Amino acid sequence: MLYWLAQQLDFPGILNLVRYLSFRAGAAIATALVIGLIIGPSFIGWLRVRQGKGQPIRSDGPQSHLAKRGTPTMGGLMILTAMILSVLLWMDFSSLYLWACLIVTCGFGAIGFMDDYDKVTKASHKGLSGRFRLLCEFAIAGLASWLIVGQNGTDLYVPFWNGAIPLGPLYYFFAAFVIVSFGNAVNLTDGLDGLATMPVIIACLAFTAIVYLAGRADFAGYLGIPHVPGAGNLVILCGAIIGAGLAFLWFNAPPAAVFMGDTGSLALGGTIGVIAVVAHHEIVLALIGGLFVVEALSVVIQVFFYKRTGRRVFKMAPIHHHFEQLGWPETTVVVRFWIISFVLALAGLATLKLR
Repeated sequence: MLYWLAQQLDFPGILNLVRYLSFRAGAAIATALVIGLIIGPSFIGWLRVRQGKGQPIRSDGPQSHLAKRGTPTMGGLMILTAMILSVLLWMDFSSLYLWACLIVTCGFGAIGFMDDYDKVTKASHKGLSGRFRLLCEFAIAGLASWLIVGQNGTDLYVPFWNGAIPLGPLYYFFAAFVIVSFGNAVNLTDGLDGLATMPVIIACLAFTAIVYLAGRADFAGYLGIPHVPGAGNLVILCGAIIGAGLAFLWFNAPPAAVFMGDTGSLALGGTIGVIAVVAHHEIVLALIGGLFVVEALSVVIQVFFYKRTGRRVFKMAPIHHHFEQLGWPETTVVVRFWIISFVLALAGLATLKLR
């Protein structure tokens, strides 16, 4: 909104700052952070009154989690409110990439909200059926992929190799798969206080650099990465996620006053997936978001082997619960996973020059 207003006025005086992506990215971080911190206490109080017993806690999980009964969920609504308001305030309304990302953010957020609502109202941890969720997710991701591919093509770029693999129509399915799978990977990671939030922030910090560089022809040419005109506008979205995530972490730090819920985790994961698709860094996403990938794989491996052998590979899945069962305190698991996430993000950024 402010960018549009400044544009209509031809960027006079101090409004000339709004012309620069770096300024708007910083402003988006600050705006989302302030909005989140302001609405947080009222939002949590409202959720606590509306939900009563809060999020159901699995009885077969770590016993330490039983103390969290009564903690309200759907805190992702707070993140999405702060994030979307910030993006709308600072975005360039002509950016198709930003609108594609917001479609996934709102769509996945709505699916997550329905899932959380079903769990709270039925006092069950099951939620919506997996088939229904995936069908809705792929429909939304497919729409976003169609909008994006019309602008930046169907080539898959591979790190360490100065070339591209033309996937043609298959790229639509690949892009949708990346978006859906990463959304669910973040959702599976969100099992401990603060565990998913900080790695999401770290991933967005990394992709802030990536989309800015990919949007600049000079930097993209120098680094040997695909140049995507207009991708730089996504720094506004990355900044808004960082600011809203930091505000939420203020209230989600152990002991959490609110849980993110599927409302937030599914939306944030899907949004990061779209950002990677726009920047043609889908493979690098698997490295930067390696923590989320490992969490998701631990569930797949556990289910696969248990159904075929009746034995468990891990004491409990996702893998963060495995370490809890080994005796690691919750805060130890969370901080060590943050460190791993930070190292993986640095490794992902290192691929920008190793080509």
